[in-house]
Amino acid sequence: MSEELKTIKELADELGVNKQNVQYHIKSLPNKERLKNEKGIILLTIDEQNFIRAKILKISTDKVLADKVSTDKISTDKVLADKVSTDKISTDKISTDKVLADKVLADKVSTDKVSTDKENNFLIEKIKIQEEQIRDLKEQRRNGKEQLDIKDSQIAQMQNLLDQQQRLALQDKKLLEEYKSEINELKSLKMPQEDKKENQSQEEVQTIKKQMEALNDKIKGQEQLNNQVSKKWYQFWK
Repeated sequence: MSEELKTIKELADELGVNKQNVQYHIKSLPNKERLKNEKGIILLTIDEQNFIRAKILKISTDKVLADKVSTDKISTDKVLADKVSTDKISTDKISTDKVLADKVLADKVSTDKVSTDKENNFLIEKIKIQEEQIRDLKEQRRNGKEQLDIKDSQIAQMQNLLDQQQRLALQDKKLLEEYKSEINELKSLKMPQEDKKENQSQEEVQTIKKQMEALNDKIKGQEQLNNQVSKKWYQFWK
């Protein structure tokens, strides 16, 4: 199954961002070599598209979270400022240092988690694509087996028709030889002697003619049967 390649502009239009945004994330791809079409335009594979798509969608989510954190920080700073005005300087310093330390630790954990999540998402998407390719290959293999079974059946039918035609051809040859032999025997019959009556002579001639006509009719009937078999064979191959 061939990959569906996309240009930078096509992927940017799909995600609703500009080309520069996609080009920026291309730098983060593990492989540095890019596919290009005949015009020299960069083409992105399915894996590369999924990687960039995950990065852009994650950044959008991170921006929303960052805006919320900023709002929460303003509220927290205001509370701390109010507390500074009522508590002692030493107590305030300890509390502020603790808050800052907690924030630095939380930021580091969040950054590590984002990086891990991106890698996991990239691997999950790649596994899904490979599973789909395996399903497609199994389907193609099943279809190929069905087609082979149909071809085997057709070959068997053609072989049967060929055998039938050969048998009929042998029968035709044998019948024709028999008909020819009978005709020759009839032709070899001596004509009535001159001293016999004219009526008797004409009667024998008529009898011979009828026998020859009957043999000709048999030959024509056999030829028609052969033509019918040939038509069936032609229609099968057609």
